[in-house]
Amino acid sequence: MLEKFGTSLKKAMTKIAGAIFIDKKLIEEICTELKRAMLEADIPIDIAKDLLEKIKKQASKDQKGLDKREQLLKLIHDELTSILGEDEYKIKIDKKKKPFKIMLAGLYGAGKTTTAAKLALYYSKRGFKTCLLGLDVHRPAAPQQLKQMADKVKVDCFIDLEEKNALAILEKFKSKIKKYDLCIIDTAGRDALSKDLINELASIKTELKPDHSFLVIAADIGQAARKQAKTFKEIGISGVIVTRLDGTAKGGGALASCSETKANIYFVGTGEKPHEIELFDPSAFVSRLLGMGDLKALIEKVKTIAETEEMEELEKVKDGKFTLDHFHKQLKTMQKMGPLDKVAEMIPGLGNLGNLGSIGKKIPDMLQVQEGKVKKWGFAIQSMTPNEKENPDIIDSSRTERISKGSHVPTSEIREMIKQYKLIKEFSSGKQKGGINKRMMQKMAKKFGRKLF
Repeated sequence: MLEKFGTSLKKAMTKIAGAIFIDKKLIEEICTELKRAMLEADIPIDIAKDLLEKIKKQASKDQKGLDKREQLLKLIHDELTSILGEDEYKIKIDKKKKPFKIMLAGLYGAGKTTTAAKLALYYSKRGFKTCLLGLDVHRPAAPQQLKQMADKVKVDCFIDLEEKNALAILEKFKSKIKKYDLCIIDTAGRDALSKDLINELASIKTELKPDHSFLVIAADIGQAARKQAKTFKEIGISGVIVTRLDGTAKGGGALASCSETKANIYFVGTGEKPHEIELFDPSAFVSRLLGMGDLKALIEKVKTIAETEEMEELEKVKDGKFTLDHFHKQLKTMQKMGPLDKVAEMIPGLGNLGNLGSIGKKIPDMLQVQEGKVKKWGFAIQSMTPNEKENPDIIDSSRTERISKGSHVPTSEIREMIKQYKLIKEFSSGKQKGGINKRMMQKMAKKFGRKLF
């Protein structure tokens, strides 16, 4: 997400990490790169100027317990976090209140219907009995689209193809939605902001009495998000969900504009697939842009698509127990999540490959493991003893030959699998050499008393 922005920021981080000493000239160079990156991301120029002035002013001061490099990195992280909104906002769903209601509002094309299905999947995977309710009576085929999306994420959906009055539909299904922990309501949009839209949403909100009302905004509208956020706040919108944050240069403008209007961002959409939605944590978001990784977002992403058994395995990995079985299960899960190189950006140590020398250039290619190869690796792992799965270092040439005969997998592919297992284990545990993440970021996290990644 915000790929160009992130690349520019990582260049600045690399320059800081490689500097012998930090002087005024280097700070000016860093600020120039940061300014260019923020303007490319459509962050308002007044916000960008204010941030750079703070960095220049604070960078000249000494901070107890930190060297200049650490101080500058922390400063950039904290200031970028401040313009995107410092706090993470979560919805606390009360299961005793049936149903807990979330209403979505916004203009045509913002992605309300897709977001409704994404939220339904997100919360159903977390143990909430969830349903969708379609109140968009204006857009052609909107109810049918919502039903199709609901079937895809396997949740119940209530629509009326004949009724053209949103309040009448709401009244019709009131008793049925009471059986659910959570009901997500998709409302009508317009081509542009209008009094008719605001009035209709206000009347639905009055009748529905939602526990949360979210404005859905597309990231590619950039700074225009400011006007929408201000207008919709008039009807009591409690927060914002930003969609289409994948690959848009204007994403920074949308995020900064929402924050500026005090419209808190709860979720961001990072793609079209049902599981591609994340809780918006500004600090972790900036950490990922800077190449520090974001394990929390990765774990949340896996929770959305993984089954209970897979989650139990993930907890074991978090505790430092990483066997070949875990490695294989993670690869299969990661393949469901999209391109592995994008998933790798969330892993500390893999988020800034440019700092890892020649090996860093090879990792993206190594991560692009084909589905057929993962299947073969599974056969090879099944032919191993429990001790070999837990301690691959004991697998010598004779053991490799035995595993190959038992699984019908070539010895070369078995050696390749073990090599990649060791690589992923090494980087996941933070033991890589020469990387900005291990050498500096972990040290920073301890000193700041704050989880940066």
